Amino acid sequence: MTDPVSTGKTINLAFTGASGAQYGLRLLQCLVASECRVHVMISRAAQVVIATETDLKLPGSPPAMEQCLSDFANAEPGQVRVFGREDWFAPPASGSGEKAPLVVCPCSTGTLSALATGASNNLIERAGDVALKERRPLILVTREAPLSEVHLENMLRLTRMGAVVMPASPGFYHDPKTIDDLVDFIVARILDHLDLPQRLMPRWGKHERAGKANPETDPSPDGFGQRV
Repeated sequence: MTDPVSTGKTINLAFTGASGAQYGLRLLQCLVASECRVHVMISRAAQVVIATETDLKLPGSPPAMEQCLSDFANAEPGQVRVFGREDWFAPPASGSGEKAPLVVCPCSTGTLSALATGASNNLIERAGDVALKERRPLILVTREAPLSEVHLENMLRLTRMGAVVMPASPGFYHDPKTIDDLVDFIVARILDHLDLPQRLMPRWGKHERAGKANPETDPSPDGFGQRV
């Protein structure tokens, strides 16, 4: 196995205070399994959400978080790095730092607003600002419902700036059986946008659903699956 610390692709991963911590944690596992180096940033609200929605209890300091997340994702030493909220010397804080995509997963509407207006009050917001100004991939996995006009305007503004807004809205055509299947649907889409190989979901057109009607040839009597 190659050394992920020296040869892997670097991905910046930020957790903010929206519901859906499972998406970010599963993504971390998959990035580590793909031999990526992962630079992690976690907001205070995200720590509360992770403790509420999962069994993972993150300690307070970045070094302790780093060890906890490394153990969680089964990472090699140095493969996962955690940076503090005001660590302005972290690589994601500057355009002259390592060029790497940024994924905010989950992305709160507060973070969405900060990125849309160019705020840089903490490392996550600064990392987003850097990604936008340097034209680096920026993926925002939003999780909110319903959406206000402000949310929609911020999404439109960021999309026009080049960000990819990817709401955590899993599909059902893969016939999910568990919550993990729904989480993997979104994580697979994120990995696709990062140009990383994934086996979480089959490609469209390659999946087989035994016993399911083909809407092209077998429209159901109640209209389910028919073409519109």
